[in-house]
Amino acid sequence: MEIEHVRSRFIKHFDGTTGTIYASPGRINLIGEHTDYNGGFVFPGAIDKGIMAEIKPNGTGKVLAYSIDLKDYIEFGLNEEDAPRTSWARYLFGVCREIIKRGGKIGGFNTAFAGDVPLGAGMSSSAALESTFAFALNDLFDLGIDKFELARIGQATEHNYCGVKCGIMDQFASIFGKQGNLIRLDCRSLEYEYYPFDPQGYKLVLLDTVVKHELASSAYNRRRESCERVAQKLNVEFLRDATAEQLEAIKSDISEEDYKRAAYVIGEKQRVLDVSDALGKGDYETVGQRMYETHDGMSKLYEVSCEELDFLNGIAKESGVTGSRVMGGGFGGCTINLVKEELYDAFIARAQEAYKAKFGRSPKVYDVVIGDGARKISD
Repeated sequence: MEIEHVRSRFIKHFDGTTGTIYASPGRINLIGEHTDYNGGFVFPGAIDKGIMAEIKPNGTGKVLAYSIDLKDYIEFGLNEEDAPRTSWARYLFGVCREIIKRGGKIGGFNTAFAGDVPLGAGMSSSAALESTFAFALNDLFDLGIDKFELARIGQATEHNYCGVKCGIMDQFASIFGKQGNLIRLDCRSLEYEYYPFDPQGYKLVLLDTVVKHELASSAYNRRRESCERVAQKLNVEFLRDATAEQLEAIKSDISEEDYKRAAYVIGEKQRVLDVSDALGKGDYETVGQRMYETHDGMSKLYEVSCEELDFLNGIAKESGVTGSRVMGGGFGGCTINLVKEELYDAFIARAQEAYKAKFGRSPKVYDVVIGDGARKISD
């Protein structure tokens, strides 16, 4: 993302003035999918793609915002009744409102922003957008909000203004990201630990199916409701506290669908802990094995995969790739693949050729570089 690209559009739309430039990244997640809202563990890392925004307070009670990528301009006030209908603007409005609800005194501002997180690829462009503005407004208006609360502001924006009952992982990774490190996050306690990630002899690569099935947000919320029903039946706060044995004991008292969802989540909790141990030992074969197990669970138990994702996962397995799985909420987006360097070129060529032969288009390829979290770029 080029600073000059964002600045030139800001100058053009706001009478030749300049503001302050901020950025926040998208994220990958090595393992731990759909565990965040179940109080479990996740293993994300910030990436070198994100959202960049130039922002300048304008001394009014209005936000004047220009989306560079969409070539769309909108104005809105800061009161609840001023909520814009345009979907991208609701992220900005939600962040403003969540700050105000917490007692933050903010005013209107001018902004132009752009991003290079591929949309619909499961790298959380929405969290990058929320984190950019939460971090920026905290800085510009000297609010003194801590980083944990900035992540919660982004999460609450999703819940209250965008209709997605997401967990905390995406916003946490976008705020707390650290170059060259993955983060093991306990989504209940918010305790976290950085794990240096420099797998010698391996590459981490995303293959984007270039599909996004529309049922994603409603299906996501239904799965969350399944998990909450089982947790209530087991008399635990989160499925993170449940064991496979406890789940088996109530199997006849819950629907088959709820059972399958809970079985996946309970298994995934352990897989994340196994990966933590394996990374500490440099044991990437175990990391890869757990990734394949996660894909299997997401496909057969949580049922958030799709034909395209399963196809790419199968190609990875046939090509000797160390680990591969669907990444993100599912229903499209990317597989994340841990590949030995000597197999990399052959795997990518085979995946592109086979996928195009079956689906009529090539998957997009994104090499993963682990980057820093939300930050000020320049005054």
